[in-house]
Amino acid sequence: MSYSIEDLKYLMARLRDPDTGCPWDTKQTFASIVPHTIEEAYEVADAIEQEDFPHLKDELGDLLFQVIFYARMGEETGHFEFDGIVDHLVRKLVRRHPHVFPGGTLESRIDPDNRPDEAWIKESWERIKAEERAEKPVAETPASRLDGIARTLPAMARAEKLQRRAARHGFDWPDIGPVFDKLHEEIEELKEAWQMAEAGTGDLDAVEDELGDLLFVCVNLARFLKVNPEQALKRTNHKFDARFRAIERVLEKEGRNLDEETLEALDAVWQSVKGVEKE
Repeated sequence: MSYSIEDLKYLMARLRDPDTGCPWDTKQTFASIVPHTIEEAYEVADAIEQEDFPHLKDELGDLLFQVIFYARMGEETGHFEFDGIVDHLVRKLVRRHPHVFPGGTLESRIDPDNRPDEAWIKESWERIKAEERAEKPVAETPASRLDGIARTLPAMARAEKLQRRAARHGFDWPDIGPVFDKLHEEIEELKEAWQMAEAGTGDLDAVEDELGDLLFVCVNLARFLKVNPEQALKRTNHKFDARFRAIERVLEKEGRNLDEETLEALDAVWQSVKGVEKE
């Protein structure tokens, strides 16, 4: 026997039953579940990065459970229900992919000998998304071309999306040269803000502002280099993690205590570890 999505929906309804359900599940709200959703999404990404596909199956199930949880709470409050989520998603994806569903229906098919090129597909995608944004209820704040970029995204991911959206409307450097210039400028401004804070003529808020500007330019630089900044930082994190663990192993093998070593001694081991990596 294999369980289905209907069984999962039934299970969720049982968990949320106010009389016989799970006390933890029944007291949850949309807001209280958000941290768990973010955590599960990161665990999915980690399993993919590790190429741990048996574990990925389990993590994807946990992420799906988050969707079912929200759907159940939506049904309880009368906002929406799971089938409505699926229906809305399918309609949106059919609408956004006229190069696959030319008739605007799930059954329509494109002529394989007359497929549109990538430039047309990209232009169509952006036009359709712009139309969708325009159809949304008018917010109290004035509309902006940056609308629709979630404020709750991780800061680096949101910075990249903000930059890409602005660039599509002409607000961008012409090439990578000025980005390097801006990077050096922000480093100097950060150094100046730090020196003022150290001297008592400035504050840490200014340092934080300048550091944020520097990081924002780094994301811009990554965009021009066609490098994913999040992935680049992940690689560096992994590299640092591996090298530091190697230092620990070297010192342990030599009977030395890491906490008692000088920085110069630790750096010497670090350089030897890097040399082994290159070989």
